[in-house]
Amino acid sequence: MKSYNDLLQHLVTEALQEDIGDGDHSTLSCIPASARGKAVLKVKQNGVLAGVAVAEKIFKQVEPGAVFTAHNSDGKMMAIGDIAFEVEAAVHTILQCERLVLNIMQRMSGIATLTRTYTDTIKGYNTRILDTRKTTPNFRLLEKEAVRIGGGTNHRYALYDMIMLKDNHIDFAGGIEQAINKAHEYVQTKKPGLKIEVETRSLEDVQKVLEVGQGKVFRVMLDNFQPEQVEQAVKLVNKKFETEASGGINLKNLEDYARTGVDFISIGALIHQARSLDLSLKAVL
Repeated sequence: MKSYNDLLQHLVTEALQEDIGDGDHSTLSCIPASARGKAVLKVKQNGVLAGVAVAEKIFKQVEPGAVFTAHNSDGKMMAIGDIAFEVEAAVHTILQCERLVLNIMQRMSGIATLTRTYTDTIKGYNTRILDTRKTTPNFRLLEKEAVRIGGGTNHRYALYDMIMLKDNHIDFAGGIEQAINKAHEYVQTKKPGLKIEVETRSLEDVQKVLEVGQGKVFRVMLDNFQPEQVEQAVKLVNKKFETEASGGINLKNLEDYARTGVDFISIGALIHQARSLDLSLKAVL
């Protein structure tokens, strides 16, 4: 797998091409190529700041000599009126990068802020908050980074870095036992070291995983279980596998699930229900 920096460079390249195309004609038409300038990122909404490091990458990818000064770092609480960073560069660079920087930082800050709300809700418990693959196509890299900045834990990145036997896999394979055994055989012959997680839909499913998954499965997902069912499942598993609760969990019932002792709670809403925060990039004259 490519490194984070390589993936980020590719994302930025493609995003700039999407936005600039054959030229930023608004800027080209009225700003001399030699003009230099300064701009600051102003915070217009309270929340968790995320994307400062990415913003620096964007400006410096377009203009390596750009001077980027961060006034706040990723993960810090920001308040209306704060200045997140300032950048000195060619005016063409500032204006070409402006919208991409804002789109990314507003989105990432929204995700980080919502994630922080979830993680703060269960402070004091051993349960950790996970994200999911319910992400925006081609933007997963930074959405998951925003979850991490907000205090959450990244689940698998994609289909290639973990086997997750979900309900459809199990049904198409002919049942939990068949799915686990086939997946384990695949790992041994094709991808040694790849971990296997199994989704369960009932306590009977959990018992079946216990019977056939020893030495093969590392985590069992408890899908759409009520808190009392999760508590029973956690006791049944008795630390033989990691446990993950998923489905129907929100801020109102989150603590009820954390109380069960489950290791992880996965929340797709961290990303797909996050609202972008209001930021603006303004010229300093």
